[in-house]
This record gives sequence, structure tokens and C-alpha cells, in this order.
Amino acid sequence: MKRVILAALLGAATAGCALSPTGEKTLLLNSASQMNTIGRQSFEQMKQQQPIEKDVQTNRYVECVANAIVAQIPPEYGYAPESWELVVFKSDEINAFALPGAKIGVYTGMVKLAKNQHQLASVIGHEVAHVLAQHSNARLSQQQLTQLGLATTSLILADRVDNGTQQAMMNALGLGAQYGILLPYSRLHESEADRMGQELMARAGFDPSEAARLWQEMAQQAGSTPLEFLSTHPAPSTRIRQLDTQAASLTHTWQQAQAAGARPDCDRLKPKQG
Repeated sequence: MKRVILAALLGAATAGCALSPTGEKTLLLNSASQMNTIGRQSFEQMKQQQPIEKDVQTNRYVECVANAIVAQIPPEYGYAPESWELVVFKSDEINAFALPGAKIGVYTGMVKLAKNQHQLASVIGHEVAHVLAQHSNARLSQQQLTQLGLATTSLILADRVDNGTQQAMMNALGLGAQYGILLPYSRLHESEADRMGQELMARAGFDPSEAARLWQEMAQQAGSTPLEFLSTHPAPSTRIRQLDTQAASLTHTWQQAQAAGARPDCDRLKPKQG
């Protein structure tokens, strides 16, 4: 049994090795069709469980920004612009997400926080980038491989140490996997999605420098934040610095897009707050 599990562990790791769109090594154990099915099912459940914003102007504003972003997705990713489904959820939560299967969810709390179309575009671009880079697949795959590895270790320890020592060692290994593998992997994804999302927004004609400004506002809203080591996201200061650097390198891309006619005018649809 130990040999079978070890062979499965090595086989899964070898078969699932891949490169992300930015050249980062990643692990993908699940097919795109499997992930699309999971994404669509999850999205349908959310639509049934959470209130949906009915205000026409709010929906038109968010759709305007989202449509400009998805129109810039290269065809090799397999997502046509018209295949994306967008839902604005009525909630004060400052959040947004995108799921495999071309699903985008934006909370009204995020719509209110984003001061303009450029800042909202940075959020939607970031979330769409998670889908394009298959981060859901990678995170699920990493968890699957970690669980398989812990099961293998448990079997090996069973013949060598007493039950109490074995449990203590497994607990330590579990914490090591959580803080040494899963969380840093998530931070890598967030930084990669920032890079890809900022490029998408620049190519769509949105000002990439507004991404850092949005995160400055979010950092103020968040108040105290967890240590970067224990977080699935980069620390706000790290993120803002990276976004500022990337924005400078994307200024030419943004200017070229605008010169070619990519000039989104979504702010005219932005609902008034108050």
C-alpha cells in the first residue's frame, strides 16, 4: 500500500507539472472541463443563496467595465467575450471573484469603494486573471497532493513510532504544509493575477496606475491586517509597491490602447452614491 500511494504521489506530481501564463511553475491535476463544471455549479448556488442587485444603472456600469476587460482576453485561453456571465450581488462586502466556466461576481460594496471605472477595472481584471491562469485548479491540485503526501507519511510512521509521537509529528507536518506550501502558493497566485489583470486593464484602455490607488483605499478600509507570512495575500504595502512598478511599465501599453480607440466611458453610467 505504501508503494502504491508513493507511486501515485510521484505520478500525480509529474503528470500535473505545467507553466502558468507568466512562466511560473504550477501544478494542474484536474482538467479544464472539470474545473468549468465546478465553477458553473458554484456560481448557480451563489445566485440562489445571495441577493442580486436589480438596479439597472449599477448593472450597466459594472457590465461596461467587465465587457471592456474580457474583450482583451487572447483567444488561446478559449474564452470568447460573449461567453462570460456577470452578476452583481447586493452586499456591503468589499469583494469580487471570477470562476472557471467564465463567471464573474462583483459585490455592490466593491462598486461603491472603487472611485472610478479604472479602479473597478483593476478588480475585475485581477479576478479574470485568476481564471486565465487556472489558479483554482492549481490550488485544488496543491491541496490534493498535500493530502496524499500526508497520508503516505502517516503510513510510513505507523511502523516506526508510537501513536502519541506519530500524532505529534503529523500535526507538525500539517502546520508545515499549511504555512510552507499552501499559503505561499496563494500569495504567488495573487501577485500573478495582479500582473496579468493590470495588463488586461491597460490593453482595455483603463489607467493601470489606479490599481495601486484602489489598494491604498482598501488598506485603509481593512485597518489592521495579518502578517504577510500568515496571509493568502501579499501585505498591502508589498502589493501597492508592486502595482506601482508594474503600472510604470504598462504606461506605453495603455497609451497605445487609447490611441487605437480603446477609451472606455463607463463612468458616465456609475450610479451616484449617497
